Amino acid sequence: MASLKVYSIGRLAKCVTDSTLKNLRTNYYRGSVRCYSVEEKAAEDPEKQSKQLPNTVEECHKQIETLTTDLNTIKEQSKDFEDKYKRSLADCENVRRRMMKQVEDAKSFAIQSFCKDLLDVADTLSAAAESVPEGAEAGAGAALRSLADGVKLTRAQLSQVFARHGLVAVSPLKEKFDPNLHEALFQQEVEGAEAGTVVTVSKVGYKLHERCVRPALVGVAK
Repeated sequence: MASLKVYSIGRLAKCVTDSTLKNLRTNYYRGSVRCYSVEEKAAEDPEKQSKQLPNTVEECHKQIETLTTDLNTIKEQSKDFEDKYKRSLADCENVRRRMMKQVEDAKSFAIQSFCKDLLDVADTLSAAAESVPEGAEAGAGAALRSLADGVKLTRAQLSQVFARHGLVAVSPLKEKFDPNLHEALFQQEVEGAEAGTVVTVSKVGYKLHERCVRPALVGVAK
């Protein structure tokens, strides 16, 4: 029984001793590795610092020149990018204004074809109203006077509609000939008329918002 107790105590002491030695070895190994890594970093840092910092004045000047060159290059690139940015903004603004102008023109001149079709109707009404000479209505019947008044009223109302939508008649009698608004049919000598002056209007012209829709057919003095 005593020998069993001695054997058990011996085994217990051996286990304690082995675990203690194992812990000591582990702690020692960890401490060695930590010290080695710290020493290695400390040894590497001076090498990096020595590589970054110049050792002589000449190397310092060379490094300053290199940095100055790099700085100038970056400044030129920055100016180039700024110029391209400003040009892009200007192009976008021009495109925006052009598109707005096109939209406004499309709104203003959308009825141009319709106006051209109505001009023949206006010419017919004008011819019908002017075909009745002045004073002839007094001797005519009531029906003829009503017809003549109706034609004149219709012509006046149509002229108001044209003006409301920007369609204006061009009758350039005794005005200077303008090739943008007039079309010369003939030239003739007229006493007292200056050369290049419109002396006869064969057909009235029209313009829509300052754009010529139909040129006036005229005769010009020479």
